[in-house]
Amino acid sequence: MALRNVTGARCTICGRVTPAEPETTVCPHCGGILDIEYDYDYIRSCFRKQPLTERNDPTMWRYLELLPVEGLGTRPRLRVGGSPLYQADALGKELGIRELWIKDDGQNPTASLKDRASAMAVIKAGEAGKTTIACSSTGNAASSLAGNAAAAGLSTFIFVPSRAPKGKVAQLMMFGATVILVEGSYEDTFRISAEAIDRWGWYNRNAAINPYLMEGKKTVSLEIAEQLGFRMPDYVAVSVGDGCTIGGVWKGFKDLYQAGMIDRLPRIISVQASGCCPINTAAAAGTMEWVPQEENTLADSIAVGVPRNPVKALRAISESNGVIVNVSDEEIMAAMRLLGRRAGVFAEPAGAAGTAGVKKAIETGLIEKDASVVSIVTGNGLKDVNNAIRAAGEPMSIRPELDALLEAFEARDIKIPE
Repeated sequence: MALRNVTGARCTICGRVTPAEPETTVCPHCGGILDIEYDYDYIRSCFRKQPLTERNDPTMWRYLELLPVEGLGTRPRLRVGGSPLYQADALGKELGIRELWIKDDGQNPTASLKDRASAMAVIKAGEAGKTTIACSSTGNAASSLAGNAAAAGLSTFIFVPSRAPKGKVAQLMMFGATVILVEGSYEDTFRISAEAIDRWGWYNRNAAINPYLMEGKKTVSLEIAEQLGFRMPDYVAVSVGDGCTIGGVWKGFKDLYQAGMIDRLPRIISVQASGCCPINTAAAAGTMEWVPQEENTLADSIAVGVPRNPVKALRAISESNGVIVNVSDEEIMAAMRLLGRRAGVFAEPAGAAGTAGVKKAIETGLIEKDASVVSIVTGNGLKDVNNAIRAAGEPMSIRPELDALLEAFEARDIKIPE
């Protein structure tokens, strides 16, 4: 069944357009990654700001006109999307920026932005008549798939690197997924998952292969626009690993622009860990040719040395006249503390990387201090408790005596207000 709002899937490499079917993956002509394209004249005729504000659905599915789904007959059971956008005045003042907003996507059902892609995967798997979905992941995509699929009654096979934090693996097991820990890199994990999917014909949730998943991820941008009254910020900061999320963020804003919902586009701040930054390295060199790197960062969700969606990521940076920032693990942990203590947001390392990038971009003059910025927190800190404690420090431990408490206060130079 052809979708009224979708015109096809265009290859990012050769430019050819193919029909957008539920199981469409890569370009059949050259193997390139595809982009879902829309009929914006049709969308403009039925998508307006006023009717949107009257919709009761708070989830990502309130933007159906801009999504490649036949309908919601197999509506996901979990509440995905509708995450809060906080005006972070105290944090913005500390960073020295005029206006700072924090989009906390760690409030999604399985605590990460990846729920948006997985919810879309569940819908498209249903349209394809599939009952089993599989993917590879550094952790968040895996747990989001397992949770969303479980709620829809689908089976999952999940491949994750053996270094994945225990909190994320625990989620997978609790959701009933068949979990395969791969003793190797993310690249090794991706390869074995692809081979298994080909062999058994499971629905492919790998974001770099399945173009529909970016359509789910882009809804974070649609929400940001609506929550700001369709007044665009100057910059939007996002942490980058495989390249799928930054590509989705940029596509969401472009779709809104082409649909006539916004009158300008923000610049994207692409933030990677300095220990693993192949996309930013290529962007800094002004080339689309990236070089594999070691996965040397505590931010496991963006520790991707061989990115699977570099084309869309690099185009997002280039087309938006974006800013590239690499941050150290120490800068990421500092941002985790700042988000918690100045904005009340608990972020995992990769989730805090975007804010670390904003801080560094301000300090180095990459962005102006009178700018408005939205920083996307892509995952909750409970995903990686060990690194959260590492960033925040251990609590005091005392004997149950007041003298012991006073000694502990003195040892940490804690001043008690009179």
